[in-house]
Amino acid sequence: MTVIVSFAHLLRLSDDVGLFEHALGAVPRREHGYCVDDVARGLVVLAREPDPAPELVRLLERYLAFVVAAQAADGAVRNRRGSDGRWRDEPGLGDWWGRALWGLGTVAARAPTSRLRLTALARFRVSARRRSPWPRAMTFAALGAGEVLLAHPDDDAARALLAAAVTAIGPRGADPTWPWPEPALRYANAAVPEALILAGTCLPDEAVGAEGLRLLAWLLAVETRAGRLSLTPVGGSRPGDGSRPRFDQQPIEAAALADACARAYDLTGEPRWLTGLRRAEAWFLGDNDSATPLLDTATGGGCDGLERDGRNTNQGAESTLAWLSTAQHARRLVAAP
Repeated sequence: MTVIVSFAHLLRLSDDVGLFEHALGAVPRREHGYCVDDVARGLVVLAREPDPAPELVRLLERYLAFVVAAQAADGAVRNRRGSDGRWRDEPGLGDWWGRALWGLGTVAARAPTSRLRLTALARFRVSARRRSPWPRAMTFAALGAGEVLLAHPDDDAARALLAAAVTAIGPRGADPTWPWPEPALRYANAAVPEALILAGTCLPDEAVGAEGLRLLAWLLAVETRAGRLSLTPVGGSRPGDGSRPRFDQQPIEAAALADACARAYDLTGEPRWLTGLRRAEAWFLGDNDSATPLLDTATGGGCDGLERDGRNTNQGAESTLAWLSTAQHARRLVAAP
């Protein structure tokens, strides 16, 4: 099928400051404010959009200004900002720091103007000097570092950050039935093999890249049931947790699989990764454990979770961007001619 990517709901969730985190149905919940986590996700999606409309370029500029304002001089990053414009937390190195680097790196590599690319690259280098103690934050940062290195292969800051992220992710598990480098699957799991796949290309390190492909294949097998995705739920998954399906399944998990499969296909050309991408798109469109679409075609928004009896009808920023990201890959790689 031909995928139509509509940014109508993302624009609805955005204002002159940033991107509202939550929605009640399709109505932005302004009282909950904004977070760098989501604005950085928005940077990734907008920077990847081919031939973006002027309103999307303006939105990218606004999101970039938001992330830059969140940066401290030492490279740490704030996350939460109220609708009154005041920051609600102190700068830190949590997941939002990693996602800020992912967003900045993607803009530095792919934004439609040289001004935006140069600004993002300079700000990427500010935060790339830091290291987070949390492996998942380092994983997200690695995705931005990889983007920078694909565009600027000699960037020392990006190279050092990507190498440090590989170390933070760690080796495969000793149990051959659980090769995952963590004791549990958690959230956005496929970002881990995608980071390793990028490291294999950009460092370069052939063994690390091959391990990333093996982990992605294992994760796809674990998260597939009867030919469709049956995703790790919000509570995570450990060895011996029992049969699927389990809920609350999150759009971010499908989007991370789509990202990783698209990356693997771009680097290897192997058709099996297109199968994973198709399954991720199909999950949003209703081929899932509840036979319920997560895309609201009337609004262009993505629903917040898949439940046993249907879906969470709220259409927040994370879920909407998860759909848009997946749809971008599907349109580029698997849409019917």
